Amino acid sequence: MWKEKTNMKKEDTQIKAYMGEDTVFNGSLTFDGTVRIDGKFEGQVITEDTLIIGESGHLVAEISAGTVICMGRVEGTVMASKKVEIHSTSRVVGNVKSPALYIELGGVLDGACDMTGKETKIIPLVKAEEKEKEKEKKPASKTQNA
Repeated sequence: MWKEKTNMKKEDTQIKAYMGEDTVFNGSLTFDGTVRIDGKFEGQVITEDTLIIGESGHLVAEISAGTVICMGRVEGTVMASKKVEIHSTSRVVGNVKSPALYIELGGVLDGACDMTGKETKIIPLVKAEEKEKEKEKKPASKTQNA
């Protein structure tokens, strides 16, 4: 009897809401869980979870999500805290900011990509470091010979 209750638990990956192909929506969408859009959406999407854009989906939106899986068209800014997937049938026109980016062969990203995350890192070139070390060595060797 106890086993039956544990088997009834729903998975987190299950789609919570779905917008079909003939659906047109303008506005702001905020949700928890996974939402799939196969219709046309214009506006703003805000979630910490997963947004799936189906092959017939077309979004003209600012997207802020945990994970964005794109198989359709997106026009606008895409910000993801976990990852962005751009599949072969997809076209993304706009800037993408995400720590991880996957672009399948045939997928199109027409815009800038920022994968730096929250912190800004400045990584000096190795050659520049070697030049500084050489400059430090040269004056030191002249003082020893004198």
